[in-house]
Amino acid sequence: MIKSDLVEKVMAETGLSKPEAQKAVNALFEGMKEALLSGERIELRGFGVFQVKDRKRGIGRNPKTGVEVEIPPGKTVRFKPGKALRNLR
Repeated sequence: MIKSDLVEKVMAETGLSKPEAQKAVNALFEGMKEALLSGERIELRGFGVFQVKDRKRGIGRNPKTGVEVEIPPGKTVRFKPGKALRNLR
């Protein structure tokens, strides 16, 4: 599923026009992006949790040359599915 599929779904479920649905989907993603950039946790009940985690530094290897490369510490986004999503199998 891609962003345009989400827009189509919002249009079908809400009766919004395409520009309005695009605006709604973009606002949702923009809000999520801002929250994650500020380090906030996003919890969507029944779906899951998005969380910013620290990534430790380490040593990697260039696959072409085999040369070791230091990987600096940073941040990454993790997703943990909710119980309802995990039990869909």
